[in-house]
Amino acid sequence: MKKYEAMVLSCIDPRFQPKVYKYLKNKKLTGKYSSFTIAGAGVGVTHKKFKNWQSTFLENLSTSIKIHKIKKLIVINHEDCGGAKIVNNSKKFDRIIENKIHKNSFKKIKSIINKKFPNLKINTKILSLKD
Repeated sequence: MKKYEAMVLSCIDPRFQPKVYKYLKNKKLTGKYSSFTIAGAGVGVTHKKFKNWQSTFLENLSTSIKIHKIKKLIVINHEDCGGAKIVNNSKKFDRIIENKIHKNSFKKIKSIINKKFPNLKINTKILSLKD
């Protein structure tokens, strides 16, 4: 039986699909992860503007844990994120504000996952358009 190592939560943005693939390939995870792709990645799973999405993600994660015996969640957000722009409450939006939104989503997802799946390790990453 094939060994799966992780569930990867990433964004639907087509610009970042090759970057996500390259990042995971460099981590030697090709063919060793389940994938869940949703607008905003961590932002989409944790922000109240997308509140219905969280339960779908958690059900999918639970299924991946049961079927693939994964031990880790990798959350990959990215710069120039449309989801972060949607949840931003101020008219000003820059890299500093966006970075805070991403970091907040990581903090929230870690809290949620630690309560529901306390043995699951969590890694987070923000990819750049330039990487």
